[in-house]
This record gives sequence, C-alpha cells and structure tokens, in this order.
Amino acid sequence: MSMKGFLQSGHPPTLLLAFLYFDVSFMVWVVNGAMAPFISEDLGLSAAQKGLMVSVPVLAGALLRIPLGFLAEVWGRKNAAVLGMALTVAGLLYGWQSVNTYLDVLLMGAMLGVAGASFAVALPLGAGWFPPQYQGLAMGIAGAGNSGTVLAGLFAPPLAQRFGWANVYALAALPVLAVLLATWRFAKEPPDRVVRKRLADYLKVFAEGDLWVFNLLYWVTFGGFVGFSSFLPTFFRDEYGLTKVQAGQFMTVVAFTASAVRVLGGYVADRVGGITTLKFLYLLIAATAAFASAIPPLPAMLVILFFMAIGMGAGNGAVFQLLPFRWPHAKAVTTGIVGEFGALGGAFLPTVMGIAKEITGSFSSGFLIYGASAVIAWLLLYGVARVWTRSWIGEGGRARL
Repeated sequence: MSMKGFLQSGHPPTLLLAFLYFDVSFMVWVVNGAMAPFISEDLGLSAAQKGLMVSVPVLAGALLRIPLGFLAEVWGRKNAAVLGMALTVAGLLYGWQSVNTYLDVLLMGAMLGVAGASFAVALPLGAGWFPPQYQGLAMGIAGAGNSGTVLAGLFAPPLAQRFGWANVYALAALPVLAVLLATWRFAKEPPDRVVRKRLADYLKVFAEGDLWVFNLLYWVTFGGFVGFSSFLPTFFRDEYGLTKVQAGQFMTVVAFTASAVRVLGGYVADRVGGITTLKFLYLLIAATAAFASAIPPLPAMLVILFFMAIGMGAGNGAVFQLLPFRWPHAKAVTTGIVGEFGALGGAFLPTVMGIAKEITGSFSSGFLIYGASAVIAWLLLYGVARVWTRSWIGEGGRARL
C-alpha cells in the first residue's frame, strides 16, 4: 500500500475538506465540556447537573445523526455538510448572545448537537471517493477530524478566562464558517452512490442484526472517546483540584491520542483485519478502565488514560474499516446509525460518571461500568467473527480483493 497510490485513487481535496468539516464540528461539539468548569462555577451546578450539561450536546448529536445521514443519501453529502455547518454557526451565535441560565445552557447544547451529527456525512463524503482496499485509511483520515476535541481543550479554557466563556462561542463560529465556504466551493460529491433508493429502502437496515452488533462495538470505542473528552475537564477539576484551564488542557492527553491513532487503527485494520484489531483493543480498554477505577495519583492516571485513548481511537478506525464492506451502497445511512449509537455511549458516560460521584462520592464505578461494556463488546465480536468471515469479509476482517 503506497501513499501515492492512495492519493491517486480518490479525490484528496474532498477528503481534506471532510476532515476539516469533522474537525471544526467536533471542536464545537465538545466545547461545553471544555468550558464546564467555568459555566458550572458561574451557575453553581451539582455533580449530576455538570454531567447532564456535557451530555446534552452529545445526546442531541446522536439523535441527529440518522436524519442527517438520510439527508446525505437522498440530497447529497456535500449539500448536507454545508447545511450542517450553517446550523452549527446559528447555534454558536445563540450561545454567544442568549445564554444566562442553566436551562439556556441545555438548550444551547441541544442546538450544538448538529455539529456532532457531522459524523454521518463527513466520513462517507471523504471516503466515498476511494476504492475498497483504501477504505480503512480514507475513513481514518476523515475520522481523525475528531481531533477537534484537542482544539476545544487547548483554546477554549484560556479564551474563556480572558474574554468570558460566552464570547468563546462567537470565536468558535469563525473557523466553522471558513470551512463551510471552502466545502461549498471546492468539495465534490462522491461517485459511489451507485443506486438511488427510496427512504423506505434505507430504513430496512434497522432490521439487520449486524447493524446492532456494529452499534455496540462503536458504543464502546467512540462513546468512550467523546464521553471522556467531554467529562475529563470536570473530572480533573473535581478529583485532582486542577485549575479550570489546566483541567481543560489535561483533557487533550486523551483527545489528541485517540484522534491521532484513529488513522493508525484504520491502517492496521486494512493490513491485518478489523476483527483481529478490535479483539485486542477491547481487551486493552477493559484493562485500563479497571486500573482507572482505582483513581490512582494524577501521573499514573494520565498514563492509564493515554493507553485507554489508544484503545478507543484505534478502535474507532477499525470499526469503520469494516462497516463500508457490510453496506457498500448505504454508507451515509449506516455511518449515521452506527455513529448515533456511538454518540449515545458518549452521552451516557458523563451522566453515569456524574451520578456515580454524587451517590458514592467516587468516580470509580463509572470507570468499571465502561470497562464492563468493553468486555461485552469483545464477547459479541468473538461470537460473530466466524459468520462474518464466511459471508462478506475476508479472514480477520481484511478486504476481499
């Protein structure tokens, strides 16, 4: 596999713009989490309220992924991307001008959920130009746009400290608008929508058992990534007493690592197979979650979270190496559905962490619940692997050429 051959096989400008669309959208999607210490201090929120506050954008993004995925299939992925960014800018401007109470924060979070729905469009927009043997890498590059969480963690807290947290939403609207204009001008609709179907035809995928397997697989990897990226600023602030800026920036240990290795996960899955890759990664996630539940000193916790992030990020890439092979002509819809359930995992996790802290006085049980979900995913994958390799994918989850 050569990079030159990869680039010549598709349309790199569209892949780049898909990455940027996903990147700025992810930045917006988790910006409430990065600023949670500022907002919660101003509004005097409880641990459970903090968890809900950072969960709402994630939950809204999850619920919007399927509609946006359907829209991308019937109207075009480029058009859906432009619309998604326009709605994101509108939500940011609302956050800048109209948020004064806790209920306002929740409403703003719901509006910003459209940024999280970008997943259903960005990945098939960029990867739709590339042939099967490069799907893992193309999906990984487009999906690496979840590095936008790093931008939120690095820049939102210091900007909030200097200009006030409400003004951060106005500043965040600028890069979103720039990418919107570039996508409208330079992106091209992928050619892989071979057969145009009715909406009812796409809805039939809900009845397929494999889809629900993918939903759980991604619930663990992506749900863990976005859930911890959203909640870690609050966790570091409450558990280790870091400053509000430090808490947001320490979150980038997980966000950057998981984003960077997503491409690697897709690449490795192309070479050795997504099934083989995921079997190892779920065990890694389960082990690190168990260690994290002991709430060790901060340096040890950072090391544990670093390896957990490797499992989550590479797992995201490996899941989406497999998905296009299963539904090659419904990529946007199935990406939206699986992405929705992954995002629901991301909404579930901060809520569980906040409730665990409020009821037990410790975050330990939240980590244990997450680790248990990784064990369940490993068992499920082990159970379906033989059927999958007999029907639609090669040995270990490699492409059939």
